[in-house]
Amino acid sequence: MRHLLDTKDLDRRDALRILDVAEDMAATQQREVRKLPTLRGKTVVNLFFEDSTRTRISFEAAAKRLSADVINFSAKGSSVSKGESLQDTAQTLQAMGADAVVIRHGASGAPQTLAGSGWISAGVVNAGDGTHAHPTQALLDAFTIRKRFFGEASRGRDLAGLRVTIVGDILHSRVARSNVWLLTTLGAEVTLVAPPTLVPQDVSAWPVRVIYDLDEAIAAGPDALMMLRIQLERMNAAYFPTEREYSRTWGLDAARLGALPADSIVLHPGPMNRGMEISAAAADSPRSTVLEQVANGVSVRMAVLYLLLAGERTEAEEDGR
Repeated sequence: MRHLLDTKDLDRRDALRILDVAEDMAATQQREVRKLPTLRGKTVVNLFFEDSTRTRISFEAAAKRLSADVINFSAKGSSVSKGESLQDTAQTLQAMGADAVVIRHGASGAPQTLAGSGWISAGVVNAGDGTHAHPTQALLDAFTIRKRFFGEASRGRDLAGLRVTIVGDILHSRVARSNVWLLTTLGAEVTLVAPPTLVPQDVSAWPVRVIYDLDEAIAAGPDALMMLRIQLERMNAAYFPTEREYSRTWGLDAARLGALPADSIVLHPGPMNRGMEISAAAADSPRSTVLEQVANGVSVRMAVLYLLLAGERTEAEEDGR
């Protein structure tokens, strides 16, 4: 694996390989000593042009548990805020000997630009670009779903036969886009639920069903219900009447939680707006996988960094068998 830019680029074999390696990484995190020497001598740069706590810390923990050296580069307070271009920044990182660059950027396509530019020889991991993609979030969501439904028998399993419903601000959500492509590649049946104003204009090419009634979606009995954060910082237009109206019509309250099938699970990529898209009862219920998603995120990102920086030898060995 040279880069990880978009789940659209992953076929079923590639996706399962990442998830299976993440299983191995998760197993190492149950040991007393969780650190592995695998990436000793490698340098991973977290290049964040947008604020992030959860994703940046998760990548940092993943790299450090693989014994890589980590450099955290925040655009705020750096030369970027003084007008330095992405090219200049990339060439600086190249001169510093970066082996992998984890990039979050407000512009859709920035990681692809970096990966294809020739400015840097490092592997590039997209940690979220604009409203375009967030591949490691989708991978950790798929990993969490697979683990909940198949447990110890997860290895090698795809998500065929499972029904996943994604609810909320689809329009602005890179998490939704990445999940749509990855989950369908893994065989899941995906339904999107949102106010009409928060559905992208043309989703006819997406392999999904789109409906606008959350109660109808719940009555269909989804195996997994993923509630998306309402991105209030992007709500510069009247996408819905009021926050209370949104919560009443499209929020997961206690009554809707109770209407789900007994074995359904609830996901949320975080951070949550409690009381808006998800109630406290739903967020804290045994069905909720929110804390598992955070823990699984470290294992999945360990797997991605491993395959990016140390997986070539393993792939060659597999091909030679």
